[in-house]
Amino acid sequence: MHRTGTAIKRTATQALPTMLGIIVLCFLLLHLVPGDAADVIAAQNGSATAETMNALRERFGLDQTLLTQLVSYLTHLAHFNLGYSARFDMPVSQLILERLPNTLLLMVSALGMAIVTGILAGWVMAIFAERWPDRILQLVVLLFYSTPGFWVGLMAIVLFSVKLGWLPSNGSMTVGVTLSGFRLLADRASYLVLPSLALSSFFIAVYARLTRATMLEILGQDFMRTAAAKGLHPVAVQLRHALRNALIPVTTVAGIHLGNLLGGAIVVETVFGWPGMGRLALDAVLDRDFNLLLGILLLSSVLVIVANAGVDLLHAWLDPRIQDR
Repeated sequence: MHRTGTAIKRTATQALPTMLGIIVLCFLLLHLVPGDAADVIAAQNGSATAETMNALRERFGLDQTLLTQLVSYLTHLAHFNLGYSARFDMPVSQLILERLPNTLLLMVSALGMAIVTGILAGWVMAIFAERWPDRILQLVVLLFYSTPGFWVGLMAIVLFSVKLGWLPSNGSMTVGVTLSGFRLLADRASYLVLPSLALSSFFIAVYARLTRATMLEILGQDFMRTAAAKGLHPVAVQLRHALRNALIPVTTVAGIHLGNLLGGAIVVETVFGWPGMGRLALDAVLDRDFNLLLGILLLSSVLVIVANAGVDLLHAWLDPRIQDR
């Protein structure tokens, strides 16, 4: 417990300067982009006078110097205030909290699908190495690895929604119907399958290949032969010794890939009309809503840092020797 608390404290100490650097860098880069929220609002209204533009910039604080805006933003952030969205005319924190559950649901579902499917496929490939199950799965894995996720999503829509009619292609739940209990879960799950598949397809291939390579290496080591010589069942040897050790590199890569999942969610949420932070980030970019985009980037960095801390704790559980390092 003491070591776990020390690890969490160390992670928190490293996270604060990391997030501060992300905020400052993103703030400066975003303000290099031509235009601002006042320009977008004026363009959407059709016309605007110079006085109206000046009033809008003064209202949003865009008339101040870049350094003054940065200091003001950091001051508000120190008081847990993410600012105000110029485009949606509401607090950034409220907008993010409305979309965050959907994005987390999609990410957890996609990551779980990628890890479970990838590990199972890699395990089968390692057990049947150089035989027909291994060759077939390697071909499927290669297709997933080389195919963009959005194309997988579009083809899945054509097959499962248009041709077969099994799954919905847009949205996150059935509109206009009151559901509860198991029927509500089934309805949400049906909308979640296709975007999760599109988001996880590349990572399924990565984890399958990594699991196969790691298990083939572990199966040839001395401790595996010792475990088999003790009379343990082959399945028990593979699951308890080989697969458990193979999970360490897979979970390490999964923690690193969390940021990629957040980035991929922008495209997937747009293709499937999923109401999450990915689409919100795209709207913020198009509308030059920098406060909203900074809030999304900040929360994304927090999620990545928390996930990596969780991966460190998972490693300590999978291999207790890691705690002593």
